[in-house]
Amino acid sequence: MKKCGNPEHPYCTQWVLPGELACSSGHAQPAPAPAPVELPQHAAPRSHLHISGFDPRAAGGRQAIKVELRGMPSGAQAAVTMELKSALFEGGASRHAYERNLHGGWRPQFVEFNARGKEHGQYRIEAELHCSEAGRVARRWVCTLIVLVPRPDASLGEIHNAFLATHKNVRISADDASIARISAQAGGGSFDIGVDARNGSIARLDLDARSGQVTVGYSSIAWDEDLIEIEVPAEPAHHPHPGIAGCLSNAPGGTLPRHMRIFALRECVLGRFESLDPEADVLLRHYGQEGPEEGGLTRRLSARHAVIRHTGAGFEIEDVSRYGLLLDGAPPGKHQPVQLRLGMTIELSASIRGIVMLKVGALPPGGVILLRTDGGAHDECFYIVEPEHHPGLLLTGHPALPAAASLPVVFHHNGGLWRVDAASGQQSAIDAGHCLNVR
Repeated sequence: MKKCGNPEHPYCTQWVLPGELACSSGHAQPAPAPAPVELPQHAAPRSHLHISGFDPRAAGGRQAIKVELRGMPSGAQAAVTMELKSALFEGGASRHAYERNLHGGWRPQFVEFNARGKEHGQYRIEAELHCSEAGRVARRWVCTLIVLVPRPDASLGEIHNAFLATHKNVRISADDASIARISAQAGGGSFDIGVDARNGSIARLDLDARSGQVTVGYSSIAWDEDLIEIEVPAEPAHHPHPGIAGCLSNAPGGTLPRHMRIFALRECVLGRFESLDPEADVLLRHYGQEGPEEGGLTRRLSARHAVIRHTGAGFEIEDVSRYGLLLDGAPPGKHQPVQLRLGMTIELSASIRGIVMLKVGALPPGGVILLRTDGGAHDECFYIVEPEHHPGLLLTGHPALPAAASLPVVFHHNGGLWRVDAASGQQSAIDAGHCLNVR
């Protein structure tokens, strides 16, 4: 009950029951204010790995641990890779991939290893999860698992006591007609253990054992490990060259997403970048995570690594380096010229992969176009043309222009560089100072 709430009769002392529209004196009561609606607060689920199926008594030391991914953010990509590192794995590492099922969850992974012959003790398993977007790692999580490799003569009680001393909030689960049982004296201490039985299994919890002996029997041990998200470094700065001007492109809009450098040389030398006294024409550097390197892997390029020259049959490449060359993954042999083919991959060097990788992108008349394909240097493009080579009939609209319409036909004539229009066959001079680096 409350007193009359009519604002025009502030001194009325009549009591009003809840829901009454007027007091006993006939004073109308104001409508009650709607009660605030409290929306339920749902905490975001924590990202964690749920590990189950671990049995340190497994025959022969063979283990198959079930690792489930739970609580991942809704924005995570549909594929997550997990890398595990431990002395328990052959080769020291194991790699797995999670995929979403039709209900939005993640398919579990089964990690197998063999503990036979391993020293008694606890082994760490370092887990790292990657969520990738557009070919790069966008988000990263880490956690550490601990598994026990017991002595061959260890009793069941010793095994589980050691395990429980390491893991908190342990859950004992029985599945597929298994048995989970806990027996202990009443008042013998506190338990923080969950027992779960599914699919025709049996779970028994007895805290009134009179024998004074604690007997614990499990078919499986399960526990959770929180995933800690690690900041992913920002992408390295893009290649410093934003692209060439539209004067070289046959593509609609006049754009070509490559920084093109043209070399009119009968023999063009590919080699290491040197700021002082370079020995090569095409100067190459390795691109690492922080951008171009003048030291590091760049030093595994020879000052004169390979020579590209024009012959009567086209262009050929010759290895003249100390560190070797790979053509389509195979070494050609030093001082053994090989004809360049459309799509051929060129790797400098042979001992360490990925320092500099080139691809024959096109073979226009009297020239060859090499595209950089290794990480961080995708914008580099090298156009090597034979000096004073005139394409002849191609200038009058001959249909033999390159099939890749976005790649220009460029030739060297009378000491200058010229471009051929793919549609009309018309030629126009190239202003090298505005859109090209020309040598």
